Amino acid sequence: MRFHADLHMHSRYAYACSKNSDLEQLTWWARRKGVTLMGTGDFTHPAWLDRLRTALVPAEPGLFRLRDDLDREVSRTLPGSVASAPVRWMLTVEVSTVYSQGGRSRKIHHLVHLPGFEQVEAFNRVLAGIADLGVDGRPTVRMSARDLLETTLAQGEGAYLVPAHVWTPWFGVFGSKSGFDTLEECFGDLTEHVFALETGLSADPGMMWQVSGLDGYRLVSYSDAHSPPIVGRETTVFDTYLDYFAVLRALRSGDGLAGTTEFFPEAGKYHVDGHRKCGVRLDPEETRKLGGVCPVCGRTLTVGVQSRVEDLADRPAGRSPRGAAGFRNLLPLPDVVAEILGVGPKSKKVAAETDRLVAALGPELAILGDLPLGDIAACSPRLAEAVGRLRNGEVTKDPGYDGEFGRIHTLAPMRP
Repeated sequence: MRFHADLHMHSRYAYACSKNSDLEQLTWWARRKGVTLMGTGDFTHPAWLDRLRTALVPAEPGLFRLRDDLDREVSRTLPGSVASAPVRWMLTVEVSTVYSQGGRSRKIHHLVHLPGFEQVEAFNRVLAGIADLGVDGRPTVRMSARDLLETTLAQGEGAYLVPAHVWTPWFGVFGSKSGFDTLEECFGDLTEHVFALETGLSADPGMMWQVSGLDGYRLVSYSDAHSPPIVGRETTVFDTYLDYFAVLRALRSGDGLAGTTEFFPEAGKYHVDGHRKCGVRLDPEETRKLGGVCPVCGRTLTVGVQSRVEDLADRPAGRSPRGAAGFRNLLPLPDVVAEILGVGPKSKKVAAETDRLVAALGPELAILGDLPLGDIAACSPRLAEAVGRLRNGEVTKDPGYDGEFGRIHTLAPMRP
């Protein structure tokens, strides 16, 4: 079975996340987007864990589904083309480790996956001894990344950890502000138990392939959704049984890992270098010439993902390791529709048109990546043109920097 998975997610209990991020609305948006397997996120938060226990019921091994009465209510307001699509849930949480190592402060985010509520309860008991888990759905713990990995592995069969958005300046394992140059520095004697890495919005596999030391790792992409409408903006595609342990085997071996759908990395908030307060955006070469100092205020620039990748790269761009899964860069459908209509992506006109397209053509990810352009043209010729350009990479890019999202245009003239 081929399906999209989005295993980096947050609930209404996580800091700076939408109050609408509940299981029903997340399921609604997963169906509309075409995402089959979702991460619950935030299972360390007591209130969210209570909700997971009451609203989810066991499905395939290690996975859960929404309770029948809740599922019927979700399906009632969706168009028939997506209303009955299966959605399964995996128990996940993002954990922030904050500690000192090598004379530097380290702030690293990780995704923890567990196959059952018993393992979740045992994991939470350990973290509750060092942190107040009711404060934030994304808990911050005063322990090393290596010790968090050990705590995860102690939960038994199926427990695994994936370093999150590995290049993000402040919270990625390779981040320019508080990360490391190698995974071995971070995880020490337990490094062999790390087998997958999340690319994050500001990078894609093509960039990561420049670092040969990462060749043995499976690359995954997820949305890190802080609100339901952005579910599925990045996904990992599996071709396996819909089963927790089948997904885990695919991540360990690569067999059944079919690739990822990615943001254009230039659209991410930390792709290039800069200083947002001063309106300064720089490419890596310019940053190096300036010694990493903002030319306006004289303070240190935020060094983005592209610079950091170049710092660690040992081979040129454009090469992929043998056996690596592929990827494709896409945009959220509302962003494409917004450009066609000449209005903002959150406008009522865009919502209405996107509703019409999904009702006629099916889920958003299928429209963007798989549906024949002729079928799209029958419904919207301009959308077919935009999607064709998107699939061919014929887009114009204004890269993001220092917390400012970039912009990707499908219908603007290509730059020389």
